[in-house]
Amino acid sequence: MSIKAFCIALLLNLPLAAHAALAIQHWQTPQGARVIFVESHQLPILDISVDFAAGSARDPAGQAGLAQLTHTLLDQGAGGLSDTAIAHRLADVGAELGGTFDRDRAGVTLRTLVSAPERNVALDILARVLQQPDFQPAVMQREKQRLIAGIREAEADPGSVAEKAFYRAVYGDHPYAHDEAGEPAEIERLTRAGLQQFYRIHYGAPNAVISMIGDISRAEAEAIAARLASGLSRAPAVASLPQPVAAAAMERRIAFPSEQSHVLIGAVGVARTDPDFFPLFVGNYVLGGGGFDSRLMREVRDKRGYAYSAYSYFFPMGVAGPFQLGLQTRREQTDAALAVARDTVRRFIAEGPTEAELAQAKANLTGGFPLRIDSNKKILDYLAVIGFYRLPLDYLDTWVAKVDAVDVAAVKQAFARHIDPDRLVTVVVGASDAR
Repeated sequence: MSIKAFCIALLLNLPLAAHAALAIQHWQTPQGARVIFVESHQLPILDISVDFAAGSARDPAGQAGLAQLTHTLLDQGAGGLSDTAIAHRLADVGAELGGTFDRDRAGVTLRTLVSAPERNVALDILARVLQQPDFQPAVMQREKQRLIAGIREAEADPGSVAEKAFYRAVYGDHPYAHDEAGEPAEIERLTRAGLQQFYRIHYGAPNAVISMIGDISRAEAEAIAARLASGLSRAPAVASLPQPVAAAAMERRIAFPSEQSHVLIGAVGVARTDPDFFPLFVGNYVLGGGGFDSRLMREVRDKRGYAYSAYSYFFPMGVAGPFQLGLQTRREQTDAALAVARDTVRRFIAEGPTEAELAQAKANLTGGFPLRIDSNKKILDYLAVIGFYRLPLDYLDTWVAKVDAVDVAAVKQAFARHIDPDRLVTVVVGASDAR
C-alpha cells in the first residue's frame, strides 16, 4: 500500500472526535436496501453515498478487472444520457457525482444543494446511474483501454509493483489477492454481457447501503432512499467472502531499475468487526502508526538512518485485511534495514509497549490527535463505513472509551493472536539479487 493509501487507512481508523454525538438513524427500505442517515441543518447541502459489495474481490475467476470496469462505466452513459449529458446536467445544478472503489466496495456519491429544483435534477441523475447504466460498447472499449493504460503505467512504479506482489503473496488464491484494477489480458476479454450480468448480481437493492447526511428531514430521507432503491434489482445480497488463510513465511525479491528498494512486510490481519481491533490499532500506533513517535521510525530512521520513513498499519476489511509494514531504503542497505524492521516487530510482539508508550499513544489518539471533521462529505465517508461493515451505530460514541480501555496486556495478547513474527511475508522491489 502506498503512503497515500496508508494515510487513508489511518484516517478511516480514527474517531470523529469532535462529532462523537452524531445522531445516526438506520432503517431498511421495502426493497431491502439498508439506510444510514444523519440529519444536519448547518448547510443547505445533501451528501449521499450508495455502496455495494461489488469491489474487486468479487471479480469472477479469469475476469480480474470486471468489477472495476463495471463501476467505472456506471456514470459513463445511463438512462439514455451520455456521459457528457450527465456531466452537463450536474454542472447546471452545481451537483457533484463521485465514486469509491476498493476490494470490498463499489460506491457512487452525490453532493447536491437541497433546494428542490437542483436536488430533483441531481437525484434523477443518480437514480439513472445506479439503475440504468447503458454499458455502451464504444464507451466500454474506451474505458477498457484506459484501465489497461493505467495498469501499464503502474508497472513502472516500484511502489505499485511491491503492493501488487505483496497482496498476492499474503493472500494466495483468496479474492483479495489480485489487484483492484485487474489484469490487462483479462480486461481485454471482458464483454458487455459479462458487465451486465455482474451489474445485475451485485447492484441489487438487498446488496445496497445508502448513506446520507444533510439538510433534509427523516421523511425526505426515507423518500429519497426508496426512490434510489426502487429501480434496483432484487438480486439477493451476495455471500460473505471466505476467510483468508495465513500465508507461510516467504521472501520475494523483484529486480527493478530503481535506486531504492521498496520493502513491504506483513501478514493477514483482522476484519473490521474483529474484537481485537482496538488493542491492535492502539498497539500499532506505538509500533509503526505514530509517525515520529513510533518504534519503527526510531529504530529504522532515527538511530540508523536507513530510511526517511517506516510505518505499519492494520487495514481491516470485510474479512481479514492485511497487516503491513513498509519502508524504502538504498539498495545496498536493504538487508540491514530489513533486519532492523523484523527485529523491531519481533521485540514488540514479545514485550508489548511500555506503559509510557501506551499512555502517549492513547493521549495522542483521543486527545492530542483528534480528527476534526469539518465537512459533511468527510462525515459521509464514516457513515458509509459504519453502514457497509455493519459497525454498531454507537461506534463513534464509544470509540474513545474503547481506546482508553486498552492496556499493555491486551496489546500483547492481541498481537500474539494475530501476528506470528516467524510467518511474515516479505516483498522487496528494487533489490539487485532478485529471487
